Amino acid sequence: MAERGALSLLSLLCLTFLYTETTAAKHVDKASAVQPFSPFWFTVEPQDTLAIRGNSAFLNCSAHSDAATPAHIEWKKDGTFMSLVSDERRKILPNGTLFFSHVVHSKHNKPDEGTYQCVATIENLGSISSRTARLSVAGMPRFASQPLPATARLGDSQVMACEVNSDLVAFIRWEKDRQPLELSTRLIQLPSGALVISNASETDAGTYRCLVENVGSSKLSDEAELQTVPETGEERKLEFLVQPVSVTKVTDASVLLPCVATGYPAPRISWMFGDKLLEESDGRVEVLGGGSLQISNLTEADAGIYTCVADNSNTTIEAQAQLTVQVPPQFVKRPANIYAHESMDIIFECDVSGSPAPTVKWVKNGDAVIPSDYFKIIEDHNLQILGLVKSDEGFYQCLAENDAGNIQSSAQLIILDPVVALPSFPPPSLTPNTTDHVTPGSRGVGSPAGPTPSAPRDVVASLVSTRFIKLTWRQPAEPHGDELTYSLFYSQEGTSRERVVNTSRPGEMQVTIQNLMPDTKYRFRVVAHNSNGQGESSAALKVATQAEVQVPGPAPNLQGVSNTPTSVSLSWDKPLTGNGEILSYKLYYTDKSVGKEQDIDVDGQSYSMAGLKKNTEYSFRVVANNRHGPGVSTEDVVVRTLSDVPSAPPQNLTIEVQNSKSIMLRWQPPPLSGQNGKITGYKIRYRKGSRRSESETTEGTQLYKLMDGLEHGTEYSFRVSAMTVNGTGPATEWMTAETFESDLDESRVPDQPSSLHVRPLVNSIVVSWTPPENQDIMVRGYAIGYGIGSPHAQTIKVDYKQRYFTIENLDPSSHYVITLKAFNNVGEGIPVYESAVTRAQSDPDVDLYDLLHAPYTPVPDPLPMMPPVGVQASVLSHDTIKVTWADNSLPKSQKVTDNRYYTVRWKTNIPANTKVKMVNTTNLSYTVPDLKPNTLYEFSVMVTKGRRVSTWSMTAQGTTFETTPSSAPKDVTVVSKENKPRTIIVNWQPPSEANGKITGYIIYYSTDVNAVVHDWVIEPVVGNRLTHQIQELTLDTTYYFKIQARNSKGMGPMSEPVQFRTPKSESSDKMANDQASNLTPNMGPSGNQPPRDPVPPRIKDGENHILVIVIIISVGAFTIIVVVVGAFLCTRRTTSHQKKKRAASKSSNGSHKYKGNSKDLKPPDLWIHHERLELKPMDKSPDPNPVMTETPIPRTSQDITPADSGLESNPHLQQRRNSYRGHESEDSMSTLAGRRGMRPKMMMPFDAQPPQQSVRNTPSSEPAPPATASSQASCPSEILADPEGSYHGSTTTEEEPSYSSNLPPIRSAHPHAHAHPLKSFAVPAIPASSHPSYESPALPSTPLLTQTGPPTHPHVVKTASIGTLGRTRTPMVVTVPNAPDVPETSKMLEDVDSVLASLPPCPSPAPRSNPVPLPQSYEPDELTEEMAHLEGLMKDLNAITTAP
Repeated sequence: MAERGALSLLSLLCLTFLYTETTAAKHVDKASAVQPFSPFWFTVEPQDTLAIRGNSAFLNCSAHSDAATPAHIEWKKDGTFMSLVSDERRKILPNGTLFFSHVVHSKHNKPDEGTYQCVATIENLGSISSRTARLSVAGMPRFASQPLPATARLGDSQVMACEVNSDLVAFIRWEKDRQPLELSTRLIQLPSGALVISNASETDAGTYRCLVENVGSSKLSDEAELQTVPETGEERKLEFLVQPVSVTKVTDASVLLPCVATGYPAPRISWMFGDKLLEESDGRVEVLGGGSLQISNLTEADAGIYTCVADNSNTTIEAQAQLTVQVPPQFVKRPANIYAHESMDIIFECDVSGSPAPTVKWVKNGDAVIPSDYFKIIEDHNLQILGLVKSDEGFYQCLAENDAGNIQSSAQLIILDPVVALPSFPPPSLTPNTTDHVTPGSRGVGSPAGPTPSAPRDVVASLVSTRFIKLTWRQPAEPHGDELTYSLFYSQEGTSRERVVNTSRPGEMQVTIQNLMPDTKYRFRVVAHNSNGQGESSAALKVATQAEVQVPGPAPNLQGVSNTPTSVSLSWDKPLTGNGEILSYKLYYTDKSVGKEQDIDVDGQSYSMAGLKKNTEYSFRVVANNRHGPGVSTEDVVVRTLSDVPSAPPQNLTIEVQNSKSIMLRWQPPPLSGQNGKITGYKIRYRKGSRRSESETTEGTQLYKLMDGLEHGTEYSFRVSAMTVNGTGPATEWMTAETFESDLDESRVPDQPSSLHVRPLVNSIVVSWTPPENQDIMVRGYAIGYGIGSPHAQTIKVDYKQRYFTIENLDPSSHYVITLKAFNNVGEGIPVYESAVTRAQSDPDVDLYDLLHAPYTPVPDPLPMMPPVGVQASVLSHDTIKVTWADNSLPKSQKVTDNRYYTVRWKTNIPANTKVKMVNTTNLSYTVPDLKPNTLYEFSVMVTKGRRVSTWSMTAQGTTFETTPSSAPKDVTVVSKENKPRTIIVNWQPPSEANGKITGYIIYYSTDVNAVVHDWVIEPVVGNRLTHQIQELTLDTTYYFKIQARNSKGMGPMSEPVQFRTPKSESSDKMANDQASNLTPNMGPSGNQPPRDPVPPRIKDGENHILVIVIIISVGAFTIIVVVVGAFLCTRRTTSHQKKKRAASKSSNGSHKYKGNSKDLKPPDLWIHHERLELKPMDKSPDPNPVMTETPIPRTSQDITPADSGLESNPHLQQRRNSYRGHESEDSMSTLAGRRGMRPKMMMPFDAQPPQQSVRNTPSSEPAPPATASSQASCPSEILADPEGSYHGSTTTEEEPSYSSNLPPIRSAHPHAHAHPLKSFAVPAIPASSHPSYESPALPSTPLLTQTGPPTHPHVVKTASIGTLGRTRTPMVVTVPNAPDVPETSKMLEDVDSVLASLPPCPSPAPRSNPVPLPQSYEPDELTEEMAHLEGLMKDLNAITTAP
């Protein structure tokens, strides 16, 4: 009967379990569905188009989507949707293209010209907009100028004009003698449409005309005849036929800068970029048509001032043009798809680059996003949405635009239901160039798997201010869990949007809401979360912020005007809301060139500030003061002081004689402090001898002037002054120079260079030479030819002043032939040859220092110049060094009175940077600016006087001072440590611009990327480390990391935040521990966790009634079985007792191992001898890899509960059962106990409370290896016993270092931490040797963000600490009770042996020394039958009590 009842009960329980599991699964499936992102993007976008009037035109557009319905395409013109229903001329093709059958365009009717945009829409999903495109219509051809009859001298250049509308230049072509004219490098067409004929020949004579065609109707210009005549040989003035004009182009385009000159002798045209000679290179930069410059594939570096220099033997003329290169917008970071819940705050990030700086606007589903209180543009480009609502779903686009173009990128926002968890990791990207992610810092809501918390109680505003409110509350009445987290939702009265703020750690029950509006009502509610999900919301609490303190408002009508170059007059009105008498005003002003704000007290409502810098911007603001204090500041008013005449002369004027008729002057602007305004030009005064001076002027950007038309062999004096709109400033000192008596001969080519030396390296050859011995022949430069086996493979031309050159990018171990020729306008001279074999790849490279500073051997000169002496380098700051020297060829006064000038050369000692910089000066010192901090520089000086040049001086060295790092650490990466999900490793590289020796780094990390800096947690790291380990992180949490470098001068900038999300779960070992510890659905009588309802909260009412009926039937069946089994055991007890007595009498007469009666037999010592129990420090082991032992994990209450009802008939076992207490689960013993605020507990079997004893708790940094479910249920855990009788659990592994190496171990309070409940009296195994813990030297480690929680055991007194950086852990108080008295009876031993015999055997432990003898049983065979029944009963009771 008992067996049948048990079977019936088990069947009912199985049916109940299956039913509830099926119902719960339905809810889980419903809650776990996550809507995927929809792939939706443009495959083709419209482009700028030039249409022809009357012709057809297309604007292409096509979108891709995986939706069931295709995207619907619409078009906007000038921002308004086009209505094409009844339009017969314009229509949208099936592929989305906008088609114009014929374009309409007239002077007063231009319906088709404009800006177009394509909009793609998917119903119930959203819309996206394309980039904008401009449709232009070519106008009627109109000639602004036409060809005119002209005469060209043979070998000269001529220009035939033809100018039309700028948009029709591409349609121009030329005809000669009414036949198409083929263009070439000699015949080129300028951007204006004009035709340039260079190096004219007799075949160029004929009639020319230009025509515009392919624009609807062709139009011809007038015909003009070009005649050619021979050159007469008479000198003709050098002049420009066409000069370059400033132009703006886009990157990757091409530009043609025209420059055509005529004269006799025939001019030679060269180009300068800035102040450097421009050389042709690789077909990208080339000179066409005798002088026009063409640059292909433009880059930003090509932008600048280009100068066309036309030069013949008589004179030189120049013309300048500005080239501006624009860069279309490009995405540095595209917006990402986002999952979020309602009430959250999100940020769409969008970072763009371009020149000019692009403007960014945001569009949602095709409509512009208008900034408001909840839609904000932050950090210039990013879109922030506060307090999400369901209607915010859709596609958001970032549109960037500048003068060079526009681009767009889209991202999708999906708002999930509250019961759907946010994905823990982003799904694969579904749109091109777009990433997907979960909202940073957002909380996922898990699918309901159990009861959720009730509403938090007593929500109150504990602190109310003008702009913040602090709220506190109490734990819910039904928390259904220990580590609760909370979300506080709040909204401004009158709005439907809620915002949410989450608590920073479990158990925290207060939040401070910042950035509120004064005197405004807000609505607050709090929701608790446990492991099962979000609980009930508290009732709404309405709180109003306080009004602002009665301080004055801003002073209106603040105005400032500059009266003089050094003063500003300011005035303002009295505040409209003074809130009492205004006592005074405080005027704040800032020099914007410095940035430091200063203030001054003012009594009235006006003030005149003097002593300011000239032509400098200042910002001013005013704050009124009353008896309550300072009020609200006004907005800043920016005023620039008036400009003035320069107060300083130009710097570093140098004079260089070119020939017998021209002298080149070069200078630098006055120092910024002496310019006093924008430099509009320079005035050059010059005189011959003592005659009256004459003057010439240049533009403000031109820093050189060629003075030509001078007399030969004559001394001239020059001085230069700077000009502003206010007048001319002071001039430099007079400097003299004498023109050559006769010009150098350029009627023949130069002679051969006097020497050529080569020095091969691995991938380069350094070439040095000396000029030809005959210096009466003009040398305009040198041509270097080189190649493998032949010198004609490549040619490089350098300036005539240069004496060495490095040929780069050569092949190792190769034989190169090198030739050097001097050239002038006549041609190239006789070459000199040399050969060299580059070094093998394995050969060490050679520094160029020795070569560049080798003694220079000049051409023999009757009076050679002596090099400067006493060169010294004095370091002034981190970026400037002053170089001084002496000149022994000067008088003792060391005053320069002739036309000599000095060239200062400097370079760094970095082998990879051999670039040399030079500058000319006429002083005996020069301050070198713009140097790199903490860098060694070498300086040398040479002197030039006319044609005489000295060798380089001895070098001087100087190292610039250190300064704070100007760049952040780079390549910051965060990775998770293997098998340790709560530990991460941060790696980085030093800053690119360290500006000194890095002495340390600071790692900032936080879960809120927008938190202020002082709210981030910091980690200091020594400067020689580039990696750092951080432990104790919260699982499934997004962290942000920034790194800052420091040197002896201070801190550098922070790196950009790097985002890392910790794994969602522990490693496999930790998960096993957690699963084993979570097997208990109910706590026993000694636990304080209330039983959990296994039924999901959303089961219908009918289902609850069925469950109640099943439970009543189960309890009734259980009661019947208990009564039957109890009666059965009582009837068999007497028979069994008599058999045991007979067995005992037989054994007393035989050779039995135990002698005497039962009173003489002592049971095994199953209890700890508390009078001998000590907590000692562990001895340090000599083992090189010591580990720390740890208390074995105590049993859970689930292990104890089944024994209660099964041992009621045995008073001895019942007494022992009552002496046990439930213990915490294994997860409380893990290394995360510190961060959760819980300590492992030491529990002893006791009934009375003895005095308490404190021990220091040092948790291991690695969880104990978990036992399997079967081992926890059936076998005792290993226990280590010392000779004194105390026990240690050997659970710590050697992988992870402990926190301390000298703390005492945690001793086990019970020797059977994981034993089966019926094997509670098993004799412990023999201990192994224990080891002290150690600190790992591999990486520094620090616990992070330790969390606290309430204690879960009522009999343990402990102190919970919040783990912080650099803080020691507080001791834990542990209660050590005495063991209860145990009757030494043979009956107790018999019961124990019976229990042991009824259970399966445990696996054999590892061999150990000094085995402890196990107690033997008294006739266990006699108890087999009884214990078999007892074991079956206990299994049934286990199934009943543990059923869900």
